[in-house]
Amino acid sequence: MKRIFSLLILGSVLASPAIAGGVEKGQMLFDNGGTRLGVIYKVTADGSAQIIFDGRLITVPASTITDAAGRLQTSLTKNQLT
Repeated sequence: MKRIFSLLILGSVLASPAIAGGVEKGQMLFDNGGTRLGVIYKVTADGSAQIIFDGRLITVPASTITDAAGRLQTSLTKNQLT
């Protein structure tokens, strides 16, 4: 029984495309003022989001990203990302 339960948990973790709080590739990321920053290009293994911002690939730490009313928002400002 324990083995089946372990396999079910492992399978659900591996099958989930969302990492760390629902961050997924293709979602829009907003700054703390509600300004659109860009579409999430990639989600790293630790849940950080990578976006193309001002022509550069920027990594936004997972610890700064929250789901605010259905929108992904970082606590960082545009100036902090540059």
